[in-house]
Amino acid sequence: MPAERFLHSLRTAALLLACCAAGAAHAAGEAVPVSDDPVLEARVLALSHNLRCLVCQNESVAESRAPLAVDMRNQVREQLAAGKSEKEVVDFLIARFGDFVVFTPPFKASTVLLWLGPAILLVAALGAFALRLRRRQQEVPVPLGEAERVRARALLEAAPPPEEPYK
Repeated sequence: MPAERFLHSLRTAALLLACCAAGAAHAAGEAVPVSDDPVLEARVLALSHNLRCLVCQNESVAESRAPLAVDMRNQVREQLAAGKSEKEVVDFLIARFGDFVVFTPPFKASTVLLWLGPAILLVAALGAFALRLRRRQQEVPVPLGEAERVRARALLEAAPPPEEPYK
């Protein structure tokens, strides 16, 4: 009896595993359409890694499975196959979607703070740190006056003796 129960459990587990594997294979979706030219496909992939998916935002067009990313990859593939340069393709996508579509935005008036901001903040922080160190070194300790000295001595004499450390 226990052997039959074990075999039944084993068959049930195998059936569940097969169902899960079939579900995972179905969830994988269709293969990405590739061109017959592996050089062209390598260029498409390299360029797509530098483009941001506008749906996912922190994912490249090459990695994203969003429909817009698939369309953008196809657009890149078509334009490169038509003989356009990578710069022309990127310029087309920037004109269509804005500077946000590229992970490395161009250096222009609207992005100056983005490019120079970290350096400006670093210089400001180093300047503030240096100024603080200079002021700290220039501070001269003020000697106690006679009244302050008498009061401090009275406080020390009135204080109980320190306890012995634990043994």
